[in-house]
Amino acid sequence: MKLVRFGAAGSEKPGLVDGNGVVRDLGAVVADIGGDALTPAGLDALRGLDVEALPVAPAGVRFGACVAKPGHFIAVGLNYADHAEESGMAIPAEPVLFSKAPNCIVGPDDDIIQPKGSTKLDWEVELGIVIGTRARHVSEADAARHIAGFCLSNDVSERAFQLQQGGQWIKGKSCETFGPLGPFLVTPDEIADVQNLAMWLDVNGEPRQRGNTKTMIFNVNFLVSYLSRFMVLDVGDVIITGTPPGVGLGMKPPVYLKPGDVVTLGIEGLGQQRQKVVAFPG
Repeated sequence: MKLVRFGAAGSEKPGLVDGNGVVRDLGAVVADIGGDALTPAGLDALRGLDVEALPVAPAGVRFGACVAKPGHFIAVGLNYADHAEESGMAIPAEPVLFSKAPNCIVGPDDDIIQPKGSTKLDWEVELGIVIGTRARHVSEADAARHIAGFCLSNDVSERAFQLQQGGQWIKGKSCETFGPLGPFLVTPDEIADVQNLAMWLDVNGEPRQRGNTKTMIFNVNFLVSYLSRFMVLDVGDVIITGTPPGVGLGMKPPVYLKPGDVVTLGIEGLGQQRQKVVAFPG
């Protein structure tokens, strides 16, 4: 299944994309794409619906983030060896973990706001994992059953905040609009091999990132297991899993986003995003 949230920001409704690519309204079936709807029982109930009987969403409707209000928004840094190299950092022996503030999450085509004081605004196409069953010290072999689905993410980053102002990476990763998610939450049965998905990102139509999830240092199941050693992962939590090479920081000389730039990105089977960079209002 492909699950979506659609409508005006802050008033999104749950939806499902049918076999013809038409968005169907799930508002009479579930409250949102989160909580019980993402559990194995909840997903099974959605699979049992007569999709053709569901109302059709308005044409051209805005997509919101594909998950409603995750409790945790966790990211994995330097999880592609070639990205670690372009960043001038060692390949990690264990996953590098950091948090993004959950309230930085926005829809896949919403604007990216350049924060006040930002000078090094960057992009990162990433695969996202959405948790469907509470995970607490789970094994790698058992990790897959805790996953509700996968999504596309742009791990928007402010490198000066992240790397030049001390403290933790969260400062450069959590500004308003720094977490576009979606358009779809795609259940695992629709993905033949999550460790072999093509990834891309362009800026103003020019190629920047080209990669594949097969070059991850730490794979999806390992990451879920590893994270569950250090925190309880709850239903609806989101983990974004690192980016391939081609970020602005790694260019020679570095190139960063500015107002007016347009970022487009996608992952095979998970849809596409488009964001325009805008200045901080006021």
